[in-house]
Amino acid sequence: MQAFSPMAQSNEAVAAGKTSRVLVVDDDPAIRKLIVAALKRYGYEFSEASNGKEALELMRSEAPDVVVLDLMMPLVSGWDVLQVRMGDAALSRIPVIVISANRDPEVVTAVDRGICAFLPKPFDISMLSAMVRSCVTEES
Repeated sequence: MQAFSPMAQSNEAVAAGKTSRVLVVDDDPAIRKLIVAALKRYGYEFSEASNGKEALELMRSEAPDVVVLDLMMPLVSGWDVLQVRMGDAALSRIPVIVISANRDPEVVTAVDRGICAFLPKPFDISMLSAMVRSCVTEES
């Protein structure tokens, strides 16, 4: 049995012509930049959105392999994105990882809306990396 190597798996996917796309959605540009920088070494392609409205547009136009979504954002919140996603068959297939400083019992609602994973802020970037790889692998 061969040991699991996330880097090897990413390289195999790239070699096979499949590069996974991650949509990073957060109203804080520093957090978006941190997430993209941390995940780049796994060979992902990225799109970024600063609010839920942009996120929904990119989810529809690009069909990313996974979305990393903040809940508390201006204009259209992450909660709203999850609500719209539930009612749209194409969007509901896209795995979502929620990152949020919100630790209220409402977070259970996010889980009920079919997210792949939840990670509280501040988060460990290696944990986020593992969650993204897991969600992309499950969807493939």
